[in-house]
Amino acid sequence: MNGDYVLDGLAVPDSLDLLHGLLEQVGVDHPELSGSDLMLFETAVIEVAGNVVEHGKPPGEVRWHFRLAVRPDRLEGTLSDSGEEYPGGAWGTDMPDLMDEDGRGLALATAVLESLVYKRAGDVNEWTMVRRLS
Repeated sequence: MNGDYVLDGLAVPDSLDLLHGLLEQVGVDHPELSGSDLMLFETAVIEVAGNVVEHGKPPGEVRWHFRLAVRPDRLEGTLSDSGEEYPGGAWGTDMPDLMDEDGRGLALATAVLESLVYKRAGDVNEWTMVRRLS
């Protein structure tokens, strides 16, 4: 089971629909994938991508590139974007207080992935997400 998928575009709300569509196509192309593995991976991807859409600067001008590799033992996605550097520090799986309106995305993504790694390479943010298959 191998497959590679790519999506390029602007980090705008409509692009989240394109990501959903790409991940739906992965499910069609790879019926052997567990529905829960794909759903949890999609949750993480959309949380990270949603942060880029919401917080990426300059708004409406950030370009992104998403690459997904389907491997026999894992799903591995990399979301690269041209926005300003991620200003946050480390994150974990602890959820913010129930009354907080923000701050759940990276914690949720971390909780459902084997690993979530952020790095800045030159002028590019790169988020690498890995989900081991059950």
